[in-house]
Amino acid sequence: MESMLNKLKSTVTKVTADVTSAVMGNPVTREFEVGRHIASGGPGMSWRIYNGTKKSTKQEVAVFVFDKKMIDKYQKFEKDQIVDSLKRGVQQLTRLRHPRLLTVQHPLEESRDCLAFCTEPVFASLSNVLGQWDNLPSPVPNDIKEYKLYDVETKYGLLQISEGLSFLHSGVKMVHGNLCPENIILNKSGAWKIMGFDFSISSTNPSDAEPKYTCKEWEPNLPPLCLPNPEYLAPEYILSVSCDSASDMYSLGVVMHAVFNEGKPVFQVNKHDIFKSFSRQLDQLSSMNPALLNKIPDEVRDHVKMLLSVTPNVRPDADQMTKIPFFDDVGAVTLQYFDSLFQRDNLQKSQFYKGLPKVLPKLPKRVVVYRILPALTSEFVNPDMVPFVLPNVLLIAEECTKEEYVRLILPDLTPVFKQQEPVQILLIFLQKMDLLLTKTPAEDIKNSVLPMVYRALEAPSVQIQELCLNIIPTFANLIDYPSMKNSLIPRIKSACLQTSSLAVRVNSLVCLGKILEYLDKWFVIDEILPFLQQIPSREPAVLMGILGIYKCTFNHKKLGIPKEHLASKSLPHLVSLSIDNNLNLNQFNSFMVVIRDMLSRMENEHKTKLEQLHVMQEQQRSLNISNPGSQSEETKSPPSSGNQRVVQFVHGLSFLESLKMSLTLEEKQRLAKEQEQAAKLRNQQPLAPQTAKPATTTNSQTKDLTSSLLNNMTSLNSLSLANTARPAPVQGTTISAFPSMGTAVSNGFNPAMGFQAGGMGMGMRPTGPSLYGGMAATTSTPNFGAITLGGGGHYYVYAVFFKCWGFPTFLYFTFFRVQMLWLLK
Repeated sequence: MESMLNKLKSTVTKVTADVTSAVMGNPVTREFEVGRHIASGGPGMSWRIYNGTKKSTKQEVAVFVFDKKMIDKYQKFEKDQIVDSLKRGVQQLTRLRHPRLLTVQHPLEESRDCLAFCTEPVFASLSNVLGQWDNLPSPVPNDIKEYKLYDVETKYGLLQISEGLSFLHSGVKMVHGNLCPENIILNKSGAWKIMGFDFSISSTNPSDAEPKYTCKEWEPNLPPLCLPNPEYLAPEYILSVSCDSASDMYSLGVVMHAVFNEGKPVFQVNKHDIFKSFSRQLDQLSSMNPALLNKIPDEVRDHVKMLLSVTPNVRPDADQMTKIPFFDDVGAVTLQYFDSLFQRDNLQKSQFYKGLPKVLPKLPKRVVVYRILPALTSEFVNPDMVPFVLPNVLLIAEECTKEEYVRLILPDLTPVFKQQEPVQILLIFLQKMDLLLTKTPAEDIKNSVLPMVYRALEAPSVQIQELCLNIIPTFANLIDYPSMKNSLIPRIKSACLQTSSLAVRVNSLVCLGKILEYLDKWFVIDEILPFLQQIPSREPAVLMGILGIYKCTFNHKKLGIPKEHLASKSLPHLVSLSIDNNLNLNQFNSFMVVIRDMLSRMENEHKTKLEQLHVMQEQQRSLNISNPGSQSEETKSPPSSGNQRVVQFVHGLSFLESLKMSLTLEEKQRLAKEQEQAAKLRNQQPLAPQTAKPATTTNSQTKDLTSSLLNNMTSLNSLSLANTARPAPVQGTTISAFPSMGTAVSNGFNPAMGFQAGGMGMGMRPTGPSLYGGMAATTSTPNFGAITLGGGGHYYVYAVFFKCWGFPTFLYFTFFRVQMLWLLK
């Protein structure tokens, strides 16, 4: 299986390469870039159709290529006949100009390997659409494989072919001679065009009222490409070697049958015995079976039956066919009108465009996007027509995906965004601003859409400004915040301050009030509320607008006004406005309701803050009372200011954590500064130890003190808060192993209270009853650097760290006792 796929892939690649090399040698490639193989068509589906562009203008085209390798199996004279026939058909098409005929952009060019010419952009041939995929790329493109004709496309397509035949028969006195699906081309917008004039017959007396046509006898020995498609030929071609315009009408009848029957003609023809086939066909047409036309719509079935009549005079002519009721469909009429717009004046066009929004929803999206939209956007070059065309274009944009909008609509809209006249253009865009902001890419919104809104706010027309201010809140959620903050809000404020129109000023305030929810709190407080005090006018509507913004800000959950701003700015401003003489009783009452609400909230917030502070102070006081020893220690021997700030900071943290109170921004800032100062104190270098002169002691005293200390050390664990009175030191008892605490230190050992050391409190008050209950400082100033351990640590630092790290108090005391024992050894 894999080998088969690889073989098929290599075959397709080889064919594509061969065709590409053949095209590259053709003079057409000097002016045109040849792209992808997209379709096939023409007599015998012999023309391969490529998309392409003109090198000089980048204009899109279709390149038709006939590869001469397709006819290598024929003799030279047969090859020449085929090439001559194809060349004649293209040359005839080039000379004819009509909207219903395929438009040639570049005439036929011949090279050694191929024939090529360029036309308007093409989608496919009708044969491709109906399922005949000869000479198509492999695999068949999905857009052709999945293409289904809508009713309106079928109706209008057949109408276009009828109009094309009418032009040939009446205008240039010509019979096409080979009208069939392979010679009907669908251009890129979906219009049906006629090509394949290889077997066309011109009248021998074009100046006479009754043209005469000379028909060639059927030659079965000629190559198929040198003969018309027999399945679409009228019987008289073969049986009586005659033809006229009615012969083309028979071909049209067979085409209509094929369109409604999946591409199948009325009869299958045996090309090896064509005369016998046509004789049998003539009999069948004379007594036509009704089942043959079952799939043809009722409203056109009789007309198709008349077109297939064996009698040419019974067949309707092309002009009559264009007027049958089947083609009076609203969609077909609409498409027909678009094709004739160039013949209409502005008044007729405007009336048509006004009624178009009622028709567009009834048409298939593909028809609207590829047939109607290009015709509408082509009118943008006419400024007077833009207000009538633009609503229809935006209506189509609503049904398009974002990708379709960006690709098919936005490029044509971008120049219109900049048009300021007539003013209706701006009004239409403002009314559809939500659509534009939803589907337009961010970069184009910034460069094209929002500048249009800014111009509307700065427009001299009061009506434009009012409309813009009324519409902005409806799409404010779609505007990015930087654009709103830096461009939109300043222009709204400017419009409010500079205008002389009361309506614009009031609408500016209303607009600001509606878009407050899309702004952040501090921007409103810093930019919007101060702006309200700059408004000069005092009309009641303006004052109520100001009140509305204050009220919205005050009540909004995300915004809100801090009590400091309420007290210093908002309330004074509102109070002064409330007594304006222009306000009536109801308006004054509205002011007072808001003012009372603000006062009430300010009172509650500040009262709550004071109550919390009061609770903190009471807890602080109760802690001081529960530990009077530490309190007296602090009173008698205050630590240095730096140490005191550290201790106060630690206590403050514990109180804040226990209260779980909500702090204001200013209080948080003050707390952060205190934390920063405390951190600096903790990072300072430790104090250098000072040399102290040891006190003279006797050996007996030292020995007695040591033994007393060792004997009574265990009594420290039984200390209680009841023992808060400071005992008198033992007279004449000192410790020689410890440095002096200062000139006024006279601490000793009390058997009942345990060991006391000067400066032991160090400003650190315990949080409740603990082992520190019996420890107190003397009235002398402590020298923390003089109390050292063997390792050089500072007891003060240990105390602060134990307190900050949250260790229990008994750990600190146990650590201190172990150090004492180590020193005494």
